[in-house]
Amino acid sequence: MNAPVTTRVFIPLTIRKPNGRPKIMPPVDMVPDTGGVAPHILKAIAKAWGWRRKLETGAAATLSDIAEAEGVSDRYVGPMLRLAYLSPAVLEKLLVARVPPEVSIKELGMVSELPWAEQEKSTFGLA
Repeated sequence: MNAPVTTRVFIPLTIRKPNGRPKIMPPVDMVPDTGGVAPHILKAIAKAWGWRRKLETGAAATLSDIAEAEGVSDRYVGPMLRLAYLSPAVLEKLLVARVPPEVSIKELGMVSELPWAEQEKSTFGLA
C-alpha cells in the first residue's frame, strides 16, 4: 500500500493594515497590472456597464431597482451609471491602453455628459 503524496504550496502573503484593518495582500507579481489606472475606476466602469445592460434588457426597470439590488442609494447609482456612456475613445484609453485619467471618478461621470469629441480632452488633459 502506497502512502498518500502530500504537496505543500507556499505563497508569500503579507499583512498590511490600511485604515487600521488587517488586509492580506498577495505577492506583487500575482496582482493584475492596472497600468496606472486606479482599480476603483475600472470596477466602477464595469459596474456601470452591468447596470446599463440590466436597464436595456429589462432585468431592472428603474435606478431604484438597481439601487435596491446592490444595497446602495439611487443617488449613488445615477452618477455612477453615467460612466457607461463615456466615449469609445476614452474607454479604449482607460481599459485597453490603461492611461490614467487626470480627473477624479466623480469628474469622470460629469465628463460623460460632454459631447464625445470633447470627452478625451477633458479626461486626459490633452491640449
